[in-house]
Amino acid sequence: MNLIRYSNKTAVLLCVVALLATAGTASAFSVSADGVPTESAVGEEVSVTYTIDDPFTDAPNEWTLAGSTELQNVSWTVTVLRAGNQVNQETYGDQSFEQDLEIDNNGDQVRVELVGTTPAISNYTYEPAQNYQVAALSRVSGNNEEEFRSDTAHHYTEESQAARQAIDDAQAAIDAAGGNEGAEELVSSAISSYENGNFQNAQDLAGQAESQAQQAQQSAQTQQTLLLVGGGLIVLLLLVGGGYYAYAQMSEDEYSKL
Repeated sequence: MNLIRYSNKTAVLLCVVALLATAGTASAFSVSADGVPTESAVGEEVSVTYTIDDPFTDAPNEWTLAGSTELQNVSWTVTVLRAGNQVNQETYGDQSFEQDLEIDNNGDQVRVELVGTTPAISNYTYEPAQNYQVAALSRVSGNNEEEFRSDTAHHYTEESQAARQAIDDAQAAIDAAGGNEGAEELVSSAISSYENGNFQNAQDLAGQAESQAQQAQQSAQTQQTLLLVGGGLIVLLLLVGGGYYAYAQMSEDEYSKL
């Protein structure tokens, strides 16, 4: 009898666990992205795809999908699907768009494809690095607007990237040297040149800073080596002197016995 009661309780417990697990995996509004860059060169083409699953779960039955980007020469393609089949598709050619969605005639998935070119840079900054808005997606319902996805990326030119790399290399050399005031001042000047768009000067100053830091590190290593060698010589001389003193004492003792 006890075994039967125990089995019944176990079965009930397993049912509860299964129900909780099912509730935990219930569908919910979510968005994923594919192709979002961390950085791109000015003029380079960027292609991103956003997928919104269960757009009406935990959301109003009617809302407006709004998108914006700083990419140039833009093309948006918004595809609504139900069970994997296309319901409708719209295209937009501006940097921003709005599309109304309704639970009665729209699907269970919305796919947003964005293609454009990386914009020019109006303001260079070293830290944080200059970025642009790849895309921002919002859900608008009445006067309420909720941004649910926003992506940015670093953009650069060949010249700015070379200057930035030179500054990074110089800073790494300074760190390896344990710091160097002169080199750090040169790096600060290089950063100022970078942010003013004078990339060649920034690269030259960073190169000088890197050389100065490396020379300081080599000098410190040489001094350390000399100290170690000097210490070794002193120890050796002490050993030789001690040995000679011991030998002299032994010789003197032998002579005294004679």
